[in-house]
Amino acid sequence: MASRSLNRVLLIGNLTRDPELKYTPSGTAVCSFGVATNRSWKTAEGETKEDTQYHRIIAWQKLAELCGKLLTKGRKVYLEGRLVYRTFTGRDGVQRTVSEIILDDFIVFGDGRRMATDEAASTDELKSEETQASSVLEDEIAKTKEKEEKKAESGEKKAKKSKEGNEEEEKEEEKQESKVNEDVNPDDIPF
Repeated sequence: MASRSLNRVLLIGNLTRDPELKYTPSGTAVCSFGVATNRSWKTAEGETKEDTQYHRIIAWQKLAELCGKLLTKGRKVYLEGRLVYRTFTGRDGVQRTVSEIILDDFIVFGDGRRMATDEAASTDELKSEETQASSVLEDEIAKTKEKEEKKAESGEKKAKKSKEGNEEEEKEEEKQESKVNEDVNPDDIPF
């Protein structure tokens, strides 16, 4: 029985460049991009030092297409993948070895700067929507009061007319009331 082994890479970092999406001659999508990870520590003298590592990420197939659509330079991402070493001969004839992370999964984190501006914009939009909704609500309340007053008046008129027996005028008023009811658009009601 073969022994078990594990080749797993987990990273949280920022994209160093926009993803580059290409297709192989057989039509398979390949996306490559860079991710930078930072580390900071304090020396024995109390001085804070920082170190940045750069990683080459490769994604294949549907994952590659998603990376091409969702990722942009500077975005913070969580990546899961496996470490692969590849050798190739450069244009100058020198053989080189590169390490790459073949992507299995990723999660895009929100960008704080964009979210702050989005929140400010959405707050302004909400305030303007609230102002519009309150003015629409006030208009609807005023229309409702007018309708109630008209109904009360028409009720009094109907009582008088029923005493007089004039049915034609009652039918005409009912037509006018139905026209008034048609003027209210259900889309205008903010509920």
